[in-house]
Amino acid sequence: MKKFIGTIKNIWAIEDLRTRILITLVFAVIYRFGSYIVLPGIDPNVASESLANQAANNGLLNLLSMFSGGAFTHASIFALGIMPYISASIVIQLLCVAVPSFQKIQREGESGRRKINQYTRALTLVILMIQAPAYLFNLQHQMGPAMPEMTWNFLLPSTIIMAAGSMFILWLGERITDKGIGNGVSLIIMLGIIARLPEAFGQELGFRYNNGGLVMFLIEIIILFGAVLVAILLVQGTRKIPVQYAKRIMGNQQVGGARQYLPLKVFSANVMPIIFAQALMFIPGIVAGALAGDASAAAIAFRDTQGLWYNLLTAILIVAFTYFYTAITMNPVQMAEDMKRNNGFIPGVRPGKETAEYIDGVMSRITFPGSLILAFIAIMPVFAGLIDVRPEFAQFFGGTSLLILVGVVLDTLQQIESHLMMRHYDGLLSSGRIRGRSMSAY
Repeated sequence: MKKFIGTIKNIWAIEDLRTRILITLVFAVIYRFGSYIVLPGIDPNVASESLANQAANNGLLNLLSMFSGGAFTHASIFALGIMPYISASIVIQLLCVAVPSFQKIQREGESGRRKINQYTRALTLVILMIQAPAYLFNLQHQMGPAMPEMTWNFLLPSTIIMAAGSMFILWLGERITDKGIGNGVSLIIMLGIIARLPEAFGQELGFRYNNGGLVMFLIEIIILFGAVLVAILLVQGTRKIPVQYAKRIMGNQQVGGARQYLPLKVFSANVMPIIFAQALMFIPGIVAGALAGDASAAAIAFRDTQGLWYNLLTAILIVAFTYFYTAITMNPVQMAEDMKRNNGFIPGVRPGKETAEYIDGVMSRITFPGSLILAFIAIMPVFAGLIDVRPEFAQFFGGTSLLILVGVVLDTLQQIESHLMMRHYDGLLSSGRIRGRSMSAY
């Protein structure tokens, strides 16, 4: 406890770090306040009840509600949250891999990065102009007569308000990255997830208390703690490949000759495979309903988010998407070329093609167990439900919620520790340093 208090004092003593943390907190409060501002003309109580019931039975809508911190179910001006920007980022990321002109822009350094950001924002606006009306029409379907008439006098202003709300969230995220601490977009996603934790925790505690199951509640907390540890191991797990750099003479000095390591993440795909899988899981239910009818056993099985077939197919998709996303984001050929250009080589492996094949083989071996663990973590909330954990609290036992929380917290703590170490203070740990990861996927 004394060490913890001393660390807090050190953090507060650094003016720049203190200012960054306060700025981050102010922007976080602004974001949470905006999540409760309801669109004009909509009854928030009716909208919340209707959308909450729909999100509970739809994996993709539940994901949107989770990322928006409940703004989606509140019919808030921030209802679409940061998801349109994430979708645009994924599309641009895929284009940078598949389209030569985007690859050329990406290699232009800082100017190329600015162009990519401009394209991402423009695509975000396009997605918002599509998603906002779709959200409003879905809201009308759920609320019925309680919803205002879908005329241009309501549709156009509401679309502009929701689009402006999402772009304002993106602006907040960028300001947090520049002026605050941590990755702004990632922190906003984390705020949306963690905003639901106190209520879910209170509901679970009340449920166990009223049913005489406080011992079971303690067991749940222990299981949750174990799930967090597994998530930390997965996020921080790396396979280090030794790289030797040849000695060379520059002027009158000898440089190079040092041995470094190429770290390959076990979890290089981040949470993207889970998001992809959950986004596509509505397709099997639609197909089964079209072929055999909505009341068929197959259609019901593939729409039951707690059922065997739904979760088995989700796990298979996560494994497949882990390989896919790792393949498009990690380029062994480019790694081998960069290594060769800097006079580096892997001991026992020839530079060039053989180095690329070696790196690709190592990545394939570490991706398989990583994908299996990722799939298991994704369906952990279902196992939590089998021991009567309430669905709201079960979401924190695994899936996207747990992985994002762990990743963002580690990344933010790493930045705080860097500020402390730079000013010759002790780090956050008594031994070693925190090894976070960048949430660059967002």
